[in-house]
Amino acid sequence: MQEPQPSFLHAGFRASALRHPDRPALTLDGRTWTYGELDALALRWAAALTAAAGGRPRRVGVLAHRSVVSYAGFLAALYAGAAAVPLHPKYPAARNRDVLERAGVDALLADGGALPRLGPLLTGLAVAPALVLPEHDEAPAALPAGSRVLTRRDVAAAEPQAAPVSPDPADTAYLLFTSGSTGRPKGVPIAHTHVASFLRANTERYGFTPDDRFTNTFDQTFDLSVFDLFMAWGSGGHLLPLGATDLMAPLDFVRDNAVTVWFSVPSVAVLQHRRGRLKPGSLPGLRWSLFCGEALPDTVAAAWQEAAPGSVVENLYGPTEATIACMVHRWDPRTSPDRAVNGIVPIGTPYPGMAAAALTEDGRPVADGETGELCLSGAQVFDGYLDAPEQTARAFHTAAPYGGEPGRWYRTGDLVRRTADGEFAYLGRLDTQVKILGHRIETGEVEAHLLRQPGVAQAVVLPVPGDEEGVTVLAAVVSGDGLDVEAVDDGLRAALPPYMIPLTYHPLDTFPLNANGKVDRGALRERVVSGDLEPYPL
Repeated sequence: MQEPQPSFLHAGFRASALRHPDRPALTLDGRTWTYGELDALALRWAAALTAAAGGRPRRVGVLAHRSVVSYAGFLAALYAGAAAVPLHPKYPAARNRDVLERAGVDALLADGGALPRLGPLLTGLAVAPALVLPEHDEAPAALPAGSRVLTRRDVAAAEPQAAPVSPDPADTAYLLFTSGSTGRPKGVPIAHTHVASFLRANTERYGFTPDDRFTNTFDQTFDLSVFDLFMAWGSGGHLLPLGATDLMAPLDFVRDNAVTVWFSVPSVAVLQHRRGRLKPGSLPGLRWSLFCGEALPDTVAAAWQEAAPGSVVENLYGPTEATIACMVHRWDPRTSPDRAVNGIVPIGTPYPGMAAAALTEDGRPVADGETGELCLSGAQVFDGYLDAPEQTARAFHTAAPYGGEPGRWYRTGDLVRRTADGEFAYLGRLDTQVKILGHRIETGEVEAHLLRQPGVAQAVVLPVPGDEEGVTVLAAVVSGDGLDVEAVDDGLRAALPPYMIPLTYHPLDTFPLNANGKVDRGALRERVVSGDLEPYPL
């Protein structure tokens, strides 16, 4: 059984590697790495990162996708005593460049899929990070003059570290960038102490063992992937990432690979349910079925439970700022359907070391049964956004909802209702932030980029129901003289990740206004949903 985690993120993996180095740790495309092999890679690559950076690096970028570099590279960054900064090779170069600059990345690990993107990415940086290519013999063309590059030969010549660096628990373990309403993503540093609290709570809750086999459905730019990697490796389990084709038929993957622990956004289950694939008893090998990142429809939870009768189904909740997940509801076919609100499974009660409260705009608690903003306090809540003190101040209440001394409460922006038994029901968003396939998106960020496109005078981005039950998509209403919607779409795709691109565009000459003279978003949404405002045929 998994032992309680020490106070830094990579300690669980290291303990498993020392305890049973020959057990399988990771399988990708038919190739399996043992704990000993991954540990050896991470120690050697950590030494190369330190040499490339000219000393212990502070932050290490990992530009990779579902390759051994993306997994061992994350470990190597931690082993070197740095904060890991995951980047997606398919995201626009301008966005990744902004992350590199703002994070102050000292060294960048890259896999083969990222090689063609390195030149455009690094060009224009005031200070380019050192580049480490552990699987390639030559540096790519078009790198900025004077770039420091370590190739496979250089990495192989590095003397491996004897052991991982043990950082201060208050040091940043990883740095993620989430959608921001200003048009720039927000940097969220998560310290080792924050994630250690999360790991301890889940270790005690789930009791994973070396015999467990875990999925990995999330990209590493999404914080839920931290659960996959480090809960699997802390237990000595086997991590089995799904490829793009596997995600099209995930239930086959679960059966073919004898998966025991499933973790995904609800959208994956919604789609399987809609297609009639959640047959009763069809997933007999699952022990745990965990969902997070979006609202979980009760009909889907019930269907999944019937498909996996030997599995415990849970709905987890947590913003990136509160470290992956910090609340949970365990599905019970007898009682949970009656606890659902608007067909949505409750988000439950807080983890040990965490507290939740429904507060008013000015930080006062609302009575049980009334609607308020979910605010969180405790060991998993981050200290503040990267280099953004004003943004940080706006994100917190100073309140004492349970009496005692006032404390800091993170404002999630989610509307909730607390029931008499202490559970919280999710009711929707307080602001314009939405979840698309589990990714948190500020519609204001998409609007900001739309307004930068030639010909766009006004833009409103709306969350609307998709074709699949329980799936939300984005629709953009745009206006402007001589508007070229196809060019606008092309421009947006060059600036934003695919999950942030509106599914439909709806040209409109004049936007409706409400009584306050503001754009009436509700009226626009009604026209889009009803079909009155037709989409442009892309």
